Amino acid sequence: MAGKSTGGKVASTAGRTLGNANASALQRSLAGSALAQAGTAKVTGKAMEAKASAALKNANASAVTKQLAGSVTSQSIKKR
Repeated sequence: MAGKSTGGKVASTAGRTLGNANASALQRSLAGSALAQAGTAKVTGKAMEAKASAALKNANASAVTKQLAGSVTSQSIKKR
């Protein structure tokens, strides 16, 4: 288990992202995952981990996308 949960700042960003009509599908997906893990010991699934990892490697990804992806990735199973 990762033993982490989404912090308040990222949870707030995730909530704003989900309420933003201009947010991309990737941003909404990452935001939903981050919020689902807020205050819990849930870990990121393999498919979402791959999405988040790809977003972090994308030089064109926005700061919000990278913040959400970083949070989601940090809550993944480290052995994967």
